[in-house]
Amino acid sequence: MQHARWAALDPVLAYRLLALRSAVFVVEQDCVYADPDGRDLEPDAEHWWIAEGDRVLACLRVLVEPGGAGGGVRRIGRVVTDVAARGQGLAGQLVDAVLAAHPDEEFILSGQLHLAEWYSGFGFVAEGEPYPEDGIPHVLMRRTPGAGLSGD
Repeated sequence: MQHARWAALDPVLAYRLLALRSAVFVVEQDCVYADPDGRDLEPDAEHWWIAEGDRVLACLRVLVEPGGAGGGVRRIGRVVTDVAARGQGLAGQLVDAVLAAHPDEEFILSGQLHLAEWYSGFGFVAEGEPYPEDGIPHVLMRRTPGAGLSGD
C-alpha cells in the first residue's frame, strides 16, 4: 500500500489511477461525468493505492474540505477496486490505513447507498436522506475521531 500527493506521483501511475477510476465509475457504472474534477491536484489531497506490479488493484483519494461549516474535515472518495481484484478486502485495507494515518480527525464521505453498511463497519454514520448522484443513490456519512471498527 502506498500514498502520495498528486505532484509526487509518477505520470504513468497517475494515469493508471485515473484509468481504474474511469473503468469502474464511468464505464462499469455507466455514469457519464468528468472524473478528473481538479480536486486531485489540491495541495492537501492524498492518493492511496494498492498495486501488484504495474497494475493498480484499488485506490481512493482523501480531500480536505474547504472553509465554512465543514471546513477542515477530511473527505474519503473515489474508493474503487479493479473488478478482477474484488473480494480481497483491498478497499477496506485502504480505508483502515487512511483512518489510522489521521486518528484524531473527522471524516465524511458520499457513499453509494448499497455500501452504507460496509462503511458503518469503519465507524461512519449516515446523515440525512439518500440522494441521487450520477444516477446512483448515495448517502452522506460521517466518522468522528475515535469511532472505529474495521470494515473487513
